Amino acid sequence: MTVIERPQTPLVGKLKITGTLIVETGLHIGGGGETLEIGGLDKPVIRDPVSQYPYLPGSSIKGKLRSILERWLNKPLNRGGGSGTYRYESDDIESGYTEIQADQYVEYEGAKTCQVSRLFGSTGGSKCWIPTNIAQSQELGSQGNKTINGVSHTKIKGRNCPARLIVRDCHLTPESAEQLRNIDTGLYMTEWKFENGLDRVTAAANPRQLERVPAGAKFTFEMVYTVEDENQAIEDVKNLAIALSILEDDALGGHGSRGYGKVRFENFNFDYRDAKQYENIASGGGTSINFPSLKNTAEFLSRFSEIQSQLPGS
Repeated sequence: MTVIERPQTPLVGKLKITGTLIVETGLHIGGGGETLEIGGLDKPVIRDPVSQYPYLPGSSIKGKLRSILERWLNKPLNRGGGSGTYRYESDDIESGYTEIQADQYVEYEGAKTCQVSRLFGSTGGSKCWIPTNIAQSQELGSQGNKTINGVSHTKIKGRNCPARLIVRDCHLTPESAEQLRNIDTGLYMTEWKFENGLDRVTAAANPRQLERVPAGAKFTFEMVYTVEDENQAIEDVKNLAIALSILEDDALGGHGSRGYGKVRFENFNFDYRDAKQYENIASGGGTSINFPSLKNTAEFLSRFSEIQSQLPGS
């Protein structure tokens, strides 16, 4: 019997980043209405089922940050997303090629080093080709062999890579919730946005009503980054700061090109604990490292060296 060792990636520590997300123009992240009433909303926002407060799903924010980082790092489109669209994904932990059509290949970077996949995770591909010497040394099996760009490659079942970044759902701050409860728009804590779609030929109007979180609403914001590699952590956190800054000049949620979804981030706070500190906390002692509080994304970037000096690997 052959015993194969598959060591777990050690936990170095956890970096928690908290702050405030401020809505600057009406924001719509859809929740999908159960019924369609005459004169009712065509597109309601997503709400907490218990409190009925609007909230911002962490998945929406994380997806937007990933899309931004993919474009900023100029990642190739190698994975079909349906309806003729493509997106980027690391097909495996190791670098290789994605076969998008017969004898057509797109090179991707393996999740061990890919800056996007380290943060946001990746799912293994079914049309993944990696160098044959790597496939053999890691005993990954073979679904075929061929030469790509002069190098022997083996087709394998691509392996998943878990995300290092957690993005929590954003909930209204108590002050903002109180303010929204007192507004009178005909909707609970939100606003109507009436629009018309115009036929370019007949000029006939097609009215619709969208629900939006009003400008000025404030949400708590929290992300947790798992440190697995001390040197990569510094690069990952800086890339995250850049993506947040770009998001402020982009849009969150739907209909961004029409002016919806402008947001900004303020009051960043950082809390880092390594594995030993978690052990000390469990035994009744230990504290986390103190980081500077930063007012906004501009400070996050301009004072990044102060954050870096507190991270492992510095």
